[in-house]
Amino acid sequence: MTDPDRPNEDPANAAQAGEPVISKPYIMPDDPEEGSVEALTKEAAESRDKMLRTLAEMENLRKRTSREVADARTYGITGFARDVLEIADNLQRALDAVPAEAKAAADPGLKALIEGVELTERSLLNALEKNGVKKFDPSGEKFNPNFQQAMFEVPDATVPAGTVVQVVQAGYMISERVLRPALVGVSKGGAKVAPANGNEPSGVA
Repeated sequence: MTDPDRPNEDPANAAQAGEPVISKPYIMPDDPEEGSVEALTKEAAESRDKMLRTLAEMENLRKRTSREVADARTYGITGFARDVLEIADNLQRALDAVPAEAKAAADPGLKALIEGVELTERSLLNALEKNGVKKFDPSGEKFNPNFQQAMFEVPDATVPAGTVVQVVQAGYMISERVLRPALVGVSKGGAKVAPANGNEPSGVA
């Protein structure tokens, strides 16, 4: 029995005095319920799926952006190149307007003028080619509507039907695309020509 006249002793002092110390019972935390574990597992799986989808979308965006940048670099001059083709056509028309006999019999001044026009045309075509624009001439090839536009038919039994026998206007490619189809005359009346092997015109300069 505790003496009411004695002050309350500290539990540590009580232990030293030989009296038993009563500690508070340890309360175990509640175990997580089975439903909570399943919910956490499902949430983790959904988060992982969202992360993988985001990574895939980012990779697709990176590839698409790379393609668009490459296309812009390759085909960005398309409009400008089409305008320049008119200059090349005019130079070619100027040269075609001078008959071969006139060129041969021309005086030195006229010959120098003709040579100057020819040099200008070559320089223009070289500049276009440096920027991925190439001229092609499909003469003698099987007509291909992907690269040529038929303007008329030429009756000729000596040439296989469907063969390009005349080029009215040269065609141009920009990289792997048709910048301008060639305007051509196509033969009819002869034997059918064998199918073309490739999809790209073989007359690319």
